[in-house]
Amino acid sequence: MRIARVIQCVDAHAEGEPSRIVVGGVLDVPGTTMLEKMRALEADDTLRRVLLFEPRGSAPLSGDIVFESAHPEADAGFVIMESSSYEGMSGTNTINTAAVLLETGVIAKVEPVTELVLEAPAGLVRVRAWVSDGVVERIEFENVPSFATALDAPVEVPDLGTITVDVAYGGAFIAFVDAGALGFSIGPDEARELATLGERIRPHVNEQLRVAHPLIPELSHLSFVVFTAPPRVGGDGRHATIVSPGRLDRSPTGTATSAQIAVRAARGTMAETYTAESVIDTRFVGRVVSRTQVGSLDAVVPAVSGRAWITGYHQLVVDPSDPLGGGFKLGDTWGAGDVEGTLNVRG
Repeated sequence: MRIARVIQCVDAHAEGEPSRIVVGGVLDVPGTTMLEKMRALEADDTLRRVLLFEPRGSAPLSGDIVFESAHPEADAGFVIMESSSYEGMSGTNTINTAAVLLETGVIAKVEPVTELVLEAPAGLVRVRAWVSDGVVERIEFENVPSFATALDAPVEVPDLGTITVDVAYGGAFIAFVDAGALGFSIGPDEARELATLGERIRPHVNEQLRVAHPLIPELSHLSFVVFTAPPRVGGDGRHATIVSPGRLDRSPTGTATSAQIAVRAARGTMAETYTAESVIDTRFVGRVVSRTQVGSLDAVVPAVSGRAWITGYHQLVVDPSDPLGGGFKLGDTWGAGDVEGTLNVRG
């Protein structure tokens, strides 16, 4: 077999949400900061398609490319690739990347707590990992400053009417929607309907509300619609994060947990901790580390913790004779109107 490329990956999941961590086969891309590297990868997009599209990937999978960081405080950097986008920050991808770096020995583990700093495109993320008998048991990341930009804002959605949303930044911009007001409790049996509804709502929030980061204009876009509901398994709230092209995050979502903490802080209702539940009953626990400013906006620095496990070690092969080697998508799992790739192939 003529092999043009082999990419070494370690797969992991954080409270149910899967990531594919690239640890070899990608030497570097242009740019000094992770934000610059993200833009370089986005401009070409070949690598994301190879990693995450079929036949190697699937819609729920994310990818993280580990690079050396030029930042004097960072131990490593990583670029985050979602199934349909690039993001400045992701909590589950941070936890999964840190777990892989520690469990594979790229960064040495220290008991009882290992501390490291990762550079994400949105900025530096400080990580603590609790280690016992050589095993990483829990990981907490101190996120970039998070802030609310709209509270109880009305948004008109065709065939749905007026809904009320909160918009906040937690490393990505989030629009929070009350699931109960629309007849949902965020159960696994509602996943498909919630995913479709979230994708319907997202463009109208983008159109009707200003979504802008005061300091990093490249991150000024609404990434996720997050439905919220009362807890069902002892937490403080329940999240259903809708990720383009229309699927549910399996975890409570680290950026959503951070953004919800920012919303609660803005309202003056944030308790000592905030435990977010996912659609499959897994949990992230968040807290406020400090308060700060982002431009003229009041912000908090949140810390969010969860668990991660390695699920596989892979060598992905790119064969130049494979007509589908560059990746493809089909609308049955990737959403209607989101079909890409070479599909009219006869073998």
